[in-house]
Amino acid sequence: MRMDCVRLHRRKIRTLLVAVAVLAGLVSTVRAAERITLRNGFVQLCNHHAQVAGRVRLYLTAGEDNYIEFAPQEIATVEQVPDPPDPPDESAAAPQPNAAPAATQPPAPARLNPADLHEMLARAGQAHHLDVDLLASVVKAESAGNAQAVSRAGAQGLMQLMPQTAAELGVHDSFAPEDNVRGGSAYLDALLTRYNDNLAMALAAYNAGPAAVDKYHGIPPYAETRAYVARVIHEFNRRVLAREAEARRANQPTAKAGAAAQPTSR
Repeated sequence: MRMDCVRLHRRKIRTLLVAVAVLAGLVSTVRAAERITLRNGFVQLCNHHAQVAGRVRLYLTAGEDNYIEFAPQEIATVEQVPDPPDPPDESAAAPQPNAAPAATQPPAPARLNPADLHEMLARAGQAHHLDVDLLASVVKAESAGNAQAVSRAGAQGLMQLMPQTAAELGVHDSFAPEDNVRGGSAYLDALLTRYNDNLAMALAAYNAGPAAVDKYHGIPPYAETRAYVARVIHEFNRRVLAREAEARRANQPTAKAGAAAQPTSR
């Protein structure tokens, strides 16, 4: 019975995803004339809207067939979407036969190779007395090693620095990996000092801000923050255990060779 419920639940999820995909496809194929913002923060683009039988219908096309309905109290604002600008004149933008090609700046690589990233984190860890595996765990949780990552809140780079925090740390370009790691390591070092080397509280402050940690006198009751702290600490422990196991394996041949070199007692 439980397995059937699980299958049913998954089927409902798949059906919902298909419905959302179809809806998104409909919206993207027509020119949106209105932007509807709901009180829960959801934004819906539509062609036009009308009140029908006490409900507000958002028509997704110019006709009357495709629409979704909401209660009037669910709608916060209705805005007109300006017409898109005219497409550029391709003939005017075409290069002249004798014109030299414009110089282009190659984009910076979004991901560093593991060796370069490790070396960068090792330098920052040495400067701030932080374990390189701790910094690597934070980078993995924050950006998965993507130097061009940007969060929904606006945090940037490998260690996801908010622009204001980056400015306070003297980071001029959060998308420059070396600057970002330097600033993020300095910030984590300061938080560990502030919370007497309590790693969980320092990580919570890194994620949610020191004000939230101070307000709740510990890890804030935010699901995202609690999951973040657990994820970083779990990854840090995994890396440390792997490092120690590797060190033991590296020492085993030396120990055996030393034992073989000992004279046999009679």
